[in-house]
Amino acid sequence: MPVIRQATPDDEPAIRACAEDAYAQYVEAIGRKPQPMVADFAADIAAGQAYVISANGVEVDGFIIFFPNGDHMFLENVAIFTRATGQGLGRSLIEFCEAEAHRLGLVAVELYTNEKMTANQTLYPRLGYLENFRRTENGFHRIYYRKPIVAG
Repeated sequence: MPVIRQATPDDEPAIRACAEDAYAQYVEAIGRKPQPMVADFAADIAAGQAYVISANGVEVDGFIIFFPNGDHMFLENVAIFTRATGQGLGRSLIEFCEAEAHRLGLVAVELYTNEKMTANQTLYPRLGYLENFRRTENGFHRIYYRKPIVAG
């Protein structure tokens, strides 16, 4: 069973490597590195917003970054090393974020993806996320999604 834990400063190199690995396939389509590849992971870790997942309890296989933003949880970044895809680790991280939103009494989880990341446009709706709106920010064409969190 995968282990999810809060990231520590020692995890920063693995988180950065994971982002580079997971998002490298999109650089050509977008025309530059996507925002998740150049994030300030040290700041995310210091703020307590980063978590890592390990299928074997030892090696970092992926990460997620999220934080409360008003009445919702904002899921800023989720990535899995390509060597670890297909095991449901990304889904486990997203479900963890949703559970934290529920625990905090938030009404939804919101996120965005780049419109060039077409696989996400299938994945997020399958996980119950609804397209909320689209806009261009800093030259990135983004699709915003929202998933209501059911109280109870």
